[in-house]
Amino acid sequence: MRAVIQRAKEAKVTVGGEVVGAIDAGFVVLLGITHEDTEDDAAYLAEKIAHLRVFEDEDGKMNRSLLDVGGAVLSVSQFTLYGDCRKGRRPNFMAAAKPDHALPLYEAFNAALRERGVHVETGVFGAMMDVSLTNDGPVTLIIDSSEKLGNR
Repeated sequence: MRAVIQRAKEAKVTVGGEVVGAIDAGFVVLLGITHEDTEDDAAYLAEKIAHLRVFEDEDGKMNRSLLDVGGAVLSVSQFTLYGDCRKGRRPNFMAAAKPDHALPLYEAFNAALRERGVHVETGVFGAMMDVSLTNDGPVTLIIDSSEKLGNR
């Protein structure tokens, strides 16, 4: 499971001209899911994201977590994070999980964030979405659950 995390001052996702999810300060999380991912990967990423210390403290140092600042997450499923661009000019998406595997894990990830006390707004799984945000910093991180210690 792969997450691109962007610290945002505000963000929203629109489907068909209608805002379906919006947050003030927090993270926009673009989440990609692959075939081997499990609920353990979802829980790992949720724990990591909820506690990432990338918000400034009173001294201007990145020492505060999403939970510390009362931030929210705008979670957007994005299979293209598993696009392979090494060969040819069109990405290969064979590493991206099919919807029947990905949707329950996307929902598990969002539920795991909520269990940790994070307010979560979402896009619409599988829909064409317009995502807009005011990037704060900018601070953008990539976390891949396959790279955690002791994993696969």
